[in-house]
Amino acid sequence: MRGLLRKIRALGRVAEPAPARSAGLPPQRALAGSVQVRCVDAGSCNGCEIEIGQAFGPVYDADRYGVRLVASPRHADVLAVTGPVTRNMAVALKRTFAATPEPRLVVAVGDCAIGCGEFAGGYGVVGGVDEVVPVDLRVPGCPPEPEAIVAALRQVTGR
Repeated sequence: MRGLLRKIRALGRVAEPAPARSAGLPPQRALAGSVQVRCVDAGSCNGCEIEIGQAFGPVYDADRYGVRLVASPRHADVLAVTGPVTRNMAVALKRTFAATPEPRLVVAVGDCAIGCGEFAGGYGVVGGVDEVVPVDLRVPGCPPEPEAIVAALRQVTGR
């Protein structure tokens, strides 16, 4: 076993620390390549979630552009937020944003996430996503088409 480890070390195939990210690059540039996306439903009607599911399905296949869905914000580079932010979800969205490591991007998916859409002025609605966390990219539509979601995620990966 020790002989095998020596051979591996001699070949330089032992895990090395990751290179430092270049300071001063915009987040899109720092995330170029592949990104992990955490979807957050802040109070939507579920229309945008269906379209996000289609974007990652076999027809539109966002995975081929280096975009992957993850279950934890601690593993995510991008937060895809749908729906207007409700009173019950405002704190949860802030905590999710804080749990996502830097550099991170927030993508507001759908008209409701951008400006409350049909839910504007409702008692339980705080506002659009940008009123709770900073938004870097917006995908308009009610709901947005899978092509638009994939195009936005391609902007993030640079592919």
